[in-house]
Amino acid sequence: MLHRSGSGGPAVVFLPGAGLVGLDYLNMHNRVAELTTTVLYDRAGTGWSEAAVLPRTAAEVTDELLELLRAADVPGPYLLVGHSLGAAYARHLAQRFPGEVAGLLLLDPFHEDLHARVPQEVRDRLKELESQERPSPTEEQLRFGRSQMAPLFASWPETVRDQLIEHHLRVAWRAGLRESENVYDEVAEELRRAPALPDLPLIVITALGRDATQDQLWSERVLREIHCTTRALHADLASSVPRGEQRILDDAGHGFLHEDRPDAVLQAIADLLHRVEQ
Repeated sequence: MLHRSGSGGPAVVFLPGAGLVGLDYLNMHNRVAELTTTVLYDRAGTGWSEAAVLPRTAAEVTDELLELLRAADVPGPYLLVGHSLGAAYARHLAQRFPGEVAGLLLLDPFHEDLHARVPQEVRDRLKELESQERPSPTEEQLRFGRSQMAPLFASWPETVRDQLIEHHLRVAWRAGLRESENVYDEVAEELRRAPALPDLPLIVITALGRDATQDQLWSERVLREIHCTTRALHADLASSVPRGEQRILDDAGHGFLHEDRPDAVLQAIADLLHRVEQ
């Protein structure tokens, strides 16, 4: 699935986080379309794209994305906007194909050293969650889920809103879990083995605000430790290139920071477009 709007270049390409799909970024996509060409897409095995066996390697995902953009006649180099796991893929594409990337905006990105540096109780809890069975939600759970998600997606067009909510409740969360199964080992090792990031404009946005999913998983103390570690790793990532910058958002959560603070995300995209032109 690929949805393209706007005109001009460089084209902005959104890479969703695990458990999210291209249409989750539709509002931001529509605003960016006033500035340049912008592209939403779903990776194979997610959203409305064709099925694929998950998880996949970062190399498979990035090869596929470049092939898709060329087939859709979207010329590079691209300004990649990667969120969470999508940010890891965006980084890997820039590491492998530096000539294809004009700039990077990483939204609360996955970092390959995060798993090793968080408290042991976090690693233990994640391992426990991986081993648990995940039955399909009951009708009562689906009704509750709809009531919780309706306010989040209230500003989406009616033509996609209900389908998007149902997709999240029935399909997307399960695909997100499968996509994430190789993140801490295989994808992390791919990032470590790849060449260093090229000298390109880079903004890393770190989200330190409340997030409903994280609040359910971790205590306040553990969340503070995770945020402290994430902030430091993101700072290191931003400083790894001469034109790198970290921006902190204390009022945005991890999952939908582009909706919690759309102004900050749009400003970062505009700033990168300006820097690319210089």
